[in-house]
Amino acid sequence: MAVVVGITFKRGGKIYFYDPDRLSLRVGDEVIVPTPRGAEFGVVAVPPREIPDSGVPDGMKRVIRRATDRDRQQKERNAFRQDRAMRKCEELIAKHKLPMRLVDIEYAFDGSSITFYFTSEGRVDFRALVRDLASTLKTRIELRQIGVRDEAKMIGGLGPCGRTLCCATFLNQFHPISIRMAKEQHLPLNPAKISGICGRLMCCLHYEHETYRRFLHWVPGVGEEVETERGKARVIAHDMLHETVALELEDGEKITVAASYFGPEPQDLEPEVEEAEDEIMEDTDEELAGE
Repeated sequence: MAVVVGITFKRGGKIYFYDPDRLSLRVGDEVIVPTPRGAEFGVVAVPPREIPDSGVPDGMKRVIRRATDRDRQQKERNAFRQDRAMRKCEELIAKHKLPMRLVDIEYAFDGSSITFYFTSEGRVDFRALVRDLASTLKTRIELRQIGVRDEAKMIGGLGPCGRTLCCATFLNQFHPISIRMAKEQHLPLNPAKISGICGRLMCCLHYEHETYRRFLHWVPGVGEEVETERGKARVIAHDMLHETVALELEDGEKITVAASYFGPEPQDLEPEVEEAEDEIMEDTDEELAGE
């Protein structure tokens, strides 16, 4: 068995696993860990736990140390520099009249590079912008184009439910969402009701999808005819939460039966393969870097 600890670098960000190196860490502890960009400031999101050796991520590295007061001061300095860099980038975007909108920026912990995240309807020739930013900020510059779902995750906000966006709080990765999920959950196919503030289908359609999918494999669909002890009947409604099915007999009488009436609960369903025209996949970050 191996011990791993989950580290995130921003609220709602992806969780990366490290070897805690015998440190006694708890959720919320601040640490310094190695990354491809160098040492970074992270926060413990998943406490140390044992996993089988076969489940250890390839190339897993060790936590360097707990964060010190000096590390926290460096993080605060980076936050101050980010404000200045963001204002300068917006000025230069306007100067070069580029069709792009700056969303967020990210300083490497040691200040060796800055990543600018932006949205645009198409590709942008920002070579002149990169040169001006590098000349002004005296560091390595990266520009990364992101999609609308990533933009919502970075900016945050309130969803139609009135709660803080899932993507900005606890979702560390996006799942494919399709209109079929809304259909199977008997939701109104009104874009205004099933779309998030990003304009894409709401991520929460994925949460209960497998439960509805299992139920629909268990019972006959609405409109189908079935044989009962009282003769033929037609399925007129489903109640997934109570696992019941409403039937209408030939004489017009309506009855309700348990899902178990149609056989045992299905187990180990085949993984679902979405049709391309229904599928709305995760926006893929496209890195466009410059020195």
